[in-house]
Amino acid sequence: MKELKLKELLLAILSAIALTGCASEYLIVTNDGSVIATEEKPRLDEESGMMQFEDEEGREQSIPRESVKSIIER
Repeated sequence: MKELKLKELLLAILSAIALTGCASEYLIVTNDGSVIATEEKPRLDEESGMMQFEDEEGREQSIPRESVKSIIER
């Protein structure tokens, strides 16, 4: 009985680690000091020069590439 509970606990811990390992958050820091959080990696549209991303509310957003100071993955 004790061995079964230990196995279940170990499985639960490993599952939690696997799920958190898949989630990344990106922070877009702009030249004016604003910070924009997004769950997906921002992508550059070469034609327009705009960084495109989905905001926390699921809306598609874009900002000029020149306005982006850095992109941080955490």
